[in-house]
Amino acid sequence: MSEIVVKDLIKVYKTGKSEVIALRGLDCTIKGSEVLAIMGPSGCGKTTLLNVIGGLDRPTAGSIRFDGVNVVDLSDADLVKHRREKVGIVFQFFNLVPTLTARENIELPMRLAGKSSDQMKKRADELLKLVDMEPRAEHRPDELSGGEQQRIGLAVALANDPPVLLADEPTGELDTQTGQQILHLFKQLRDEYKKTIVIVTHDQRIGQIADTVMTIVDGKITGTISGAEFSANAKISTESPPSPS
Repeated sequence: MSEIVVKDLIKVYKTGKSEVIALRGLDCTIKGSEVLAIMGPSGCGKTTLLNVIGGLDRPTAGSIRFDGVNVVDLSDADLVKHRREKVGIVFQFFNLVPTLTARENIELPMRLAGKSSDQMKKRADELLKLVDMEPRAEHRPDELSGGEQQRIGLAVALANDPPVLLADEPTGELDTQTGQQILHLFKQLRDEYKKTIVIVTHDQRIGQIADTVMTIVDGKITGTISGAEFSANAKISTESPPSPS
């Protein structure tokens, strides 16, 4: 996967007579096969950036280049195709169809892409094994725990084998142990499957598995450091202070 290059990105939302500037001329480069963690306070523009990169929303101005193609210039039909083939999205609240089983949820994006029944079954079997959900394949979302639903949500995002995964607070609704399992899956997807992964999060643990950590405040990037540097700083900040002599 080539780099994703974001240049001069602006997003303005209009509500009645007022305007909210969510992104203010933002620039960033997302390297292929890396985990990028995007952090910042609520309302800073993190999710807006994710939605614009994923083609769920269009920017007011600027460019977003995947493999040299500016997706901002794509027609609505081509943008749908781009989302289906190039990008998988993992949502905080799982976004599963409640009337479908886990397997059927995984097969749905493939069905929309025109895959055959044999192709859907084979791919669904592979993904159920990857996320360790084979025994729960025929269960519906309301029969699954939050962690199980998130694992199925991850499998849904991977259904059409996109090179890029975007995740919005993927551990936000999970307990510590289950969240750690999801982080392990993201690391596996980067290391073994060479996926490019962009995660919007408040979870400090994600910064510690990331290759790069980027901070956004008021729609602008205010800092970028390596995951190694972030981990070192996090370790220092969590160490107990020395005992008084």
